[in-house]
Amino acid sequence: MTTTAEHPYWPRSLPLPGYVAAKLPGWQCAGLVGAAAAALLAVGWLLGGAKGGASRSHAHRLALGWFLMCAGIHGVLEGFFSLRHRDLPRATGLLAEVCEPRDGAKQRKEYAKADSRYMTSDDFTVAMETVTAWAWGPLSFLTFLALLRHHPARYILQLLVSLGQLYGDVLYFATEALAGWSHSDPRPLYFWGYFVGLNGVWVLVPCALLADSCRHLAAAQRTHD
Repeated sequence: MTTTAEHPYWPRSLPLPGYVAAKLPGWQCAGLVGAAAAALLAVGWLLGGAKGGASRSHAHRLALGWFLMCAGIHGVLEGFFSLRHRDLPRATGLLAEVCEPRDGAKQRKEYAKADSRYMTSDDFTVAMETVTAWAWGPLSFLTFLALLRHHPARYILQLLVSLGQLYGDVLYFATEALAGWSHSDPRPLYFWGYFVGLNGVWVLVPCALLADSCRHLAAAQRTHD
């Protein structure tokens, strides 16, 4: 008979044999990842000002930072999940604990509080994160380089990556909605802050970048015609 270790995830009856509690407090995991993401965003912004900065708007400098940040997040965090998702309930260390906070003295793996599908090797989640890690991660970095160097294909790459991110995120929300939002802790921090807030960024920003790409590509086609 399989035993289920006590855990803090939803639904409460979720079987997680071999589960090991996290060792790092949640605020520390979130803080480290937030600092790394902010650093990549800042580097992209600074490079955008140093190379062709006179002709580049603030919005396009932010886009540089965005794609550099996406390359890091997709490649490192989602790449780790893609490779180690079956070991996640038993794994410890920063990358494992970020992929899945501590409530008082009880340790909990971080992001899976917002979506326990990350703890169960859910087929859709694994497939989506694998595509994100190994397709949108490298392509985000190529888009960053293309924008930085004013490559003619820069807006094609921006459109491609943004559409892929948006499509994946829409499916991510839609599959959980069809499941009755049953895999997320209903408390505001985890549901509205983590699940909706963090993932919502990858809906809003790609929509804005898609509109920007279409505007530039249409202008180029109009000039060509």
